[in-house]
Amino acid sequence: MDPVVARKMWRTLEPLHGIVYFAADAGARYRALGLPEHMHYFPTRAAAMGPVPAEVVMATFFNFHPAVVRAAIPAAWEIAAPEQILGARVAGAGDVLRRILGDAVDSPEVAEAARFARAAAEACPPQGRPLFGGHASLPWPGEPHLVLWHAITLLREFRGDGHVALLLIEGLDGCEALVVHGATGEVPTSILQSSRAWPDDEWGAATERVRARGWLDREGQLTDAGREHRDRVEHRTDELALAPWQSIGEDACDRLRGLVRPLSKAIVASGELGFRR
Repeated sequence: MDPVVARKMWRTLEPLHGIVYFAADAGARYRALGLPEHMHYFPTRAAAMGPVPAEVVMATFFNFHPAVVRAAIPAAWEIAAPEQILGARVAGAGDVLRRILGDAVDSPEVAEAARFARAAAEACPPQGRPLFGGHASLPWPGEPHLVLWHAITLLREFRGDGHVALLLIEGLDGCEALVVHGATGEVPTSILQSSRAWPDDEWGAATERVRARGWLDREGQLTDAGREHRDRVEHRTDELALAPWQSIGEDACDRLRGLVRPLSKAIVASGELGFRR
């Protein structure tokens, strides 16, 4: 199977996972637990690993400034237990999917997609994948649209853990990785810097380190060497993320993409989806 299949699957499925980070529905569930806005992202994604210290979140989330992590962790665990936060997250995902997708969440197509996605997720080995491993330890939801959401969450974290490992092999720190990402033009540099809370001086220093490797030109665009690096990392990320898709086969992958594509388009069209890792 061509590794590019893994990238196609990720791009098609990602909106169903990512919407939980931005929808007001999920935020309302977290606020009901007493978590202020600045504590929503880190504990809700890290809770699958238990009440871990800030250093574990820094290690697994990789590209956020340490200060923004420490502003939420471990204080969040003193407000709500991980089990409560996880429950609110699943409930929030259910709220937003039902609101945006309407009756489609109860359709045979969603149930079929959930079966394919779960089979793929259950084929992912946990070794060396800490965020995936934490989420894989959680019980499966009962409703098909939440099974689909949870499976996509697992597949997304599986891919992300592999991507972080490859960035480390390339000798990049979190801020440098963001600089390279920004130079591709896929996401504005200003959004990458602000969403990860990197101060201007540290961002500038990281930019100079990347430029010293010959990966940036004077205008801050990727050089040929920079593009080669980026393409190599993305290709290897696809290779490391391929196992679940090989397990279900190309026909099932095509069917799953076809089933999920209209759902993802509806989520994107809602205008509520922002940017995360």
